[in-house]
Amino acid sequence: MPDCPLPLVLAGPILRRLTPDRLTFWLATTSPVQLRLTLLPENGSARFIDQSVMTDACCVLVAGESLYFCLIDLALNEPLPQDCWIGYQLELMPEEQSETASWQNWRQWAPDLCYPGKDTPGFVLRSKLDRLLHGSCRKPHFPGQDGLLRADQQVQEYLHDPALWPALLMMSGDQIYADDVAAPMLVAIHELLGLLKLPVETLPGAKLDSTHELHGSQAYYYQRENLLPMTRPDKDVRKRVFEGVRKPVFTTDTAHNHLVSLGEVLAMYLLVWSPAGWTVLHQNEPLGLETAQAERYRKEYDNLQLFSDGLARVQRVMAHLPVAMIFDDHDVTDDWNLTAGWEQTAYEHPFSRRIIGNALLGYLVCQGWGNAPERFPDTLMNQVGQVLKQPGTEAHDLLVSHLNRFNQWHYQWPTSPALVVLDTRTHRWRSEKGLNQPSGLMDWEALSDLQQLLIGKEAVVMVSPAPVFGVKLIEAVQKVFTWCGKPLMVDAENWMAHPGAAYAMMNLFRHGNTPKHFVILSGDVHYSFVYDIELKSDKRGQDIWQITSSGIKNQFPEKLLTVFDRLNRWLYSPVSPLNWFTKRRKMRIIPRKPDSADPGERLLNASGIGYVELSDDGRPTLVMQLCADGRDIEFDPREHEAHWD
Repeated sequence: MPDCPLPLVLAGPILRRLTPDRLTFWLATTSPVQLRLTLLPENGSARFIDQSVMTDACCVLVAGESLYFCLIDLALNEPLPQDCWIGYQLELMPEEQSETASWQNWRQWAPDLCYPGKDTPGFVLRSKLDRLLHGSCRKPHFPGQDGLLRADQQVQEYLHDPALWPALLMMSGDQIYADDVAAPMLVAIHELLGLLKLPVETLPGAKLDSTHELHGSQAYYYQRENLLPMTRPDKDVRKRVFEGVRKPVFTTDTAHNHLVSLGEVLAMYLLVWSPAGWTVLHQNEPLGLETAQAERYRKEYDNLQLFSDGLARVQRVMAHLPVAMIFDDHDVTDDWNLTAGWEQTAYEHPFSRRIIGNALLGYLVCQGWGNAPERFPDTLMNQVGQVLKQPGTEAHDLLVSHLNRFNQWHYQWPTSPALVVLDTRTHRWRSEKGLNQPSGLMDWEALSDLQQLLIGKEAVVMVSPAPVFGVKLIEAVQKVFTWCGKPLMVDAENWMAHPGAAYAMMNLFRHGNTPKHFVILSGDVHYSFVYDIELKSDKRGQDIWQITSSGIKNQFPEKLLTVFDRLNRWLYSPVSPLNWFTKRRKMRIIPRKPDSADPGERLLNASGIGYVELSDDGRPTLVMQLCADGRDIEFDPREHEAHWD
C-alpha cells in the first residue's frame, strides 16, 4: 500500500444521547479543528450553529501530536421536532490552516457517511422508544460477518419512513476485547500509534520500562502473558488467586496480545469504529513468528480484512442512530471484579492496576462520556486531558485510582419508556463467604438506588449486561464450580450466583410501586434467547421480559450449546423438582422459541443484532435476531412451555 497522509477524521461522528434540546456527538481527528454545524429538519427551517457556539460546546482531549478527541455536548435554544428526518452538516477546518483552508464536510473526510438518496447524514428524534436495536460482544477477528452491518441495513430499509426508525442502538458490553486481541490487530494498533505520535508512557512494575519498547522492538506478539504482572518472584497472579487454574494474567485464557498501554486502548477504539485508520496502514507481518503463530496470524488477518471491509457501514449507522453504551468485562479484562479475591490481587500490583485503569480511561473517553456528559465534571475531564498529554506520571496513577472508585457509570435516558442502564461491574456486592466466592453484580446500595429510580414508572427498558434470568442449567454448572472453589474457570457471574443480589433484585420486581412492565435487555453469553416472565399471584399483572442478544460478532461453541439447551429443557421441565432449588421462586418462566429452531431448542446461536418492537404500554410485540448471515429469526411468543420456578 502506498504511503497516505493521515485522514482529518479518524473516527466518527458517532451520535450519542440525543434529545430535542440537546445533542451529543463524539469525533476523533488528527489535528485541532474548528467546527460548525447546520441542522436541517425536514419539517422546519435550517439552523446554523457557528464555530464560537460549537467551541463552547466541545471538550477537546489531546492524546498525541496527531490525535484529538472532540466531545460535543450542544444545548439548543429551541427544541428540534420529533419523529421526522433531521439532516445535519458537520463541517471541519484544521485550525493551523484556518487562514488558507476551506471548510470540509462529510464528502471530504468520510465519503461513505450518507445513505443513497440523502445529501447529508441525519437522525430522527423518536418520541417513543417503540423500536430499538441492541447487542453485545463484538470481537473483530471472530470468523464471521459483523452484526452491525444488519443494523445499517435496518436503517437503510426504513430511511424514508421515520416512524419505523429504531429509536436507538444499545451496545450492552464488550464493544472491544481488550483481553483478546488478534496479532494483526495489535500490529495495526502499533503502526497507527507511530503515525499519531502518542507520548511515551512509563509502565510501573513491568518488565519493560516504557511503551517505547512495548510498541516497537519488544511488542511480544502472542507472548504478552509473559509480560503480565507477578505477585511475588516465581509466583504469578493466577496461582495466588485461582489456586492453580491454568489461565494467564487476570483470568483470560486469550491474553497472548492483551492490551496494556493507554495508547493501545485508544487506537483499538479508532480501528473498530471507522475505516479511516486502516487506509494508512501497511500491516506487515512481524518477523520472528513461529510456524504455528504465522499460520494463526494469517487466519486472523483474513478475518480482520472481512471486518475492516465493513467499517464504512458501521461508521454510517453510528452517525445516524443515537448510540447508548455500557461496559462489560472484556472492555477491560475477562472476569473483571468477579470475586473479591480477584480485586484484591489485581489492584494491589501497580502494573495490573495500570492496565485496568488504562482500559477504564479509554472507556471514559470513547464510550462513557457520551452516555451522560453531566456525570463527568470539568475537573475530572481536565485530569483526563492532562494524562492523555503526559501518560505515565503521578497524575496518571492518581486518575486511575479515582476511576477505580468512580460510581457514576450507570445512567438513564429520558425516553418513553425510560431507558435505564445498569453498571454491573463496579457496584459489586462482595461475598461474605470468602474471597473466591462470586460477587453480586450490584450491591445493596446500588439496588436500593435503582428501586428508588424506578418507583412511579409504568414501564421501563432496563439494560443489564448479564441476563437477570439466565439458563438454569448453565447457572447450576457455574454453582458447582463455585462450590469446588473454581468460579473463575466458568465465569460464574450471574444474578443468581450471589444470594443477596438475587433476592434484592427479585424483591425489586415485586415492589408495589415499581414498573408494571420490565423489558430487560442483556448480552454477554454469546447466544440469544427470550423469556416471558410472570409473577405468580401478582394482583397487578406485573410482567417481565428477558431479551438477550449476543454476540454482535461472536458465538458460543455450537455442539456444547446444543447439549446445554436440550439438557436444560429436560432437567428443568415444568414438573421437575429441580425448579424449587432455584432463587426464582413463584415466577412463571415462558421461553420463546426461535422460529427457525429444531424441536426442543430455545437458545439461538447466531451472531447478529437484536431488534425489538414495543407497544405503547411498553410490552414487546416483536423480538427478532437480525443475523449476520442475512437471516431474520423471530422469537415466537405463541409456541411456549411454562416453567414454575
